[in-house]
Amino acid sequence: QVQLVESGGGLVQAGGSLRLSCAASGTIFSINAMGWYRRAPGKQRELVARLPSGGSTNYADSVKGRFTISRDNAKNTVYLQMNSLKPEDTAVYFCNAEKVCSPYRCSDYWGQGTQVTVSS
Repeated sequence: QVQLVESGGGLVQAGGSLRLSCAASGTIFSINAMGWYRRAPGKQRELVARLPSGGSTNYADSVKGRFTISRDNAKNTVYLQMNSLKPEDTAVYFCNAEKVCSPYRCSDYWGQGTQVTVSS
């Protein structure tokens, strides 16, 4: 059973920083891509950043230059360093792992979500 466990959300003032972590646990052979999505109040979930294995990173235009995604493949963990946070970054942030292959199947997985609140 593969699970994604997120940590690092919280309350921060505008201009501050937070670092999110997401660790995939279970018997995992490979993960195609890992990334972060967010859902702000009253809005649909949107891509924040995505890091494929051996590929180029994708960022939402709204976070380019402020957020950095990184990945530790040995630990099956993805990070999101968020700097210069703005009130409009307030959302529930979800970790995503694409095409996670374990002994019997390959599937996509989502974390439970972590709240990030930026006060003005």
